[in-house]
Amino acid sequence: MNIYTTGEVSKKLHISVRTLRYYDQIGLLTPSEKDANGKRLYLETDLLTLEKITLLKTLNLSLKDIEKVLTKITIEQLLHAHKNSLEQKIEEWNTSVKHTTTLLNVFHAEGDLKWEQLIPLVRDAQNKENIDHHWDQYFDQEEKEMLKERLPKMEEDGPSIRQWININRRIELALEKGVTPDSEEGQLIAEDTMILSDQLFEGNEELGDKFFEIRKSPEKSRDINLYPVKEEVLQFMEEAITAFSE
Repeated sequence: MNIYTTGEVSKKLHISVRTLRYYDQIGLLTPSEKDANGKRLYLETDLLTLEKITLLKTLNLSLKDIEKVLTKITIEQLLHAHKNSLEQKIEEWNTSVKHTTTLLNVFHAEGDLKWEQLIPLVRDAQNKENIDHHWDQYFDQEEKEMLKERLPKMEEDGPSIRQWININRRIELALEKGVTPDSEEGQLIAEDTMILSDQLFEGNEELGDKFFEIRKSPEKSRDINLYPVKEEVLQFMEEAITAFSE
């Protein structure tokens, strides 16, 4: 039968000696044996209990609740609880990744982080019920499902969102240089925009026009949680496409 001192348990399970003494003090885990000098000695069963405590702590349970659980919970229940905790952490990490990707895409789109634009975008993304209500106001069910599936999202990282970000940046650079929508450069931007739009809306020009009208409204864009695009950028895009189509 293996017997361990407090120091040996501390090294083996990576639990501080102070914590082990505290567990003994509050009666959460009292070592099974003590030597003649009162030195704490742990058995394998004590180590198993300590590992259970460590696992239960990952579920954010208080030590009092852990004490209650230790005498009642089965291994299957413990595994289910641990699984639920891991799934919750995965969801939290996925949300953090999405928010970080949004920050990166905003930086790529703007060349800087404008918090007055970003904070409402992230905040409104959490208000799913209200956003869904506005989608229903502007689109029928089939249109809504198609757009939600195909629209590039700021919280995602992929070629689609980068292509639209690049279009936005090209227009901003054109505006800075005084390039007009009907110029050669403006017409190249228009053609690339139309190619992307055709891919996005699968050739459904009516839906594309309907979406663009909503996109031109800052209020309506905010209603359905679309990233705010500058009015002058949208105006340049519209004029360039009009000139290209003539």
